[in-house]
Amino acid sequence: MDRLRAYLHEGVAVRGRTTDDVTGAMREAILDGVLSPSAWLRESELASAFKVSRTPIREALKRLADEGLVVKTAHHGAMVAALSLEDVLALYVVREDLEGLAARLAAVRRPDGLVEQLDEINADMREAAAREDVAELSKLNLAWHRALRTGAANPYLERFLNQVEHAVRRLPATTLVHPGRPDEVLAEHDAVARAVQARDGEVAEQHARAHMRRAREIRLAVLLGG
Repeated sequence: MDRLRAYLHEGVAVRGRTTDDVTGAMREAILDGVLSPSAWLRESELASAFKVSRTPIREALKRLADEGLVVKTAHHGAMVAALSLEDVLALYVVREDLEGLAARLAAVRRPDGLVEQLDEINADMREAAAREDVAELSKLNLAWHRALRTGAANPYLERFLNQVEHAVRRLPATTLVHPGRPDEVLAEHDAVARAVQARDGEVAEQHARAHMRRAREIRLAVLLGG
């Protein structure tokens, strides 16, 4: 729990002591890898780290279990859920469908400012790639996909893709460390953005799906050391 205490002390994740605050802080700690996969989550230790009673801790663990971030066992308490290779494959199958739909809807709607926002984020990504700032590149990549799904303006789709983003953030390494991948991502993003600009939902979906298929290939290569 020392890493968690340091994380909370920095004020990165928690600002209050309500159940919502504790849940949000614990979620971010899991997504940031401060609470690592398969780590045991003992209520007494968490309560001490958050300086709260066990009640909000217990409720937070229930909520995070519903989100799939925590696994609760009958006799041993709770632990951070681990992601198997099968989980990763299942994640990318779903992600391909959902990102494709987001691109299609965003292209059909093409709200004011969306194309400019996508291009601006991609330009920032290009600068980060030139600096070889992988951490910033990864954050901007998530922001690009977030902008696309926001442009789709479907609250159910956005909710599902938020869960997908949480799962992606938990993966051990970004695919952007793979040689040549940053340039590929920039080109793939641009292809989607140009289809959105043309209001071509079918082509936007095709490019988004191809982008996710390539991401899956690289993800497996990273995980398997290829």
